[in-house]
Amino acid sequence: MRNIDRNNILRLAECDFIAKYENILITGSTGIGKSYLATALGYQACIEAYRVMYLNATKLFSKLKMAKADGSYLKELAKIERQHLIIIDDFGLQLPDNQNQLAMLEIIEDRQSKGSVIVTSQLPVNSWYSVIGEKTIADAILDRLTHQSHRIELKGESMRKKRSKREL
Repeated sequence: MRNIDRNNILRLAECDFIAKYENILITGSTGIGKSYLATALGYQACIEAYRVMYLNATKLFSKLKMAKADGSYLKELAKIERQHLIIIDDFGLQLPDNQNQLAMLEIIEDRQSKGSVIVTSQLPVNSWYSVIGEKTIADAILDRLTHQSHRIELKGESMRKKRSKREL
């Protein structure tokens, strides 16, 4: 119903993707369970003793802008880099400006052969180029993100809509 391959999810829940520095890209419409799935995988990684950090994309970029202004930017990046897995939720809801594009590139570059990323987005991966904007930066980010990644494209009706229909 959601286009979920149960066996694939069970394999990912073993967290081998983290040991292999692979990424997971979860896409689909709003309310379909992207954040739920990403968080569940993050929770399982915690159980397996991996360090995990959840980051809402919009809040992350705001926080990094503030950190640049107050001089704590490198400290924030170091905190992110120490994690085995970072979850960037709701990527693409807000178009990043040049400063945020570069911050995203730094974060993704730092993950190369050091850690994994789970990214959730309402937008299909092929439209992320236009979201990032600057073509050279988009190429660099997406090449690193998609190179060793598992893609999960969720389909179906919003779980929130279904829940509210049942409650009526």
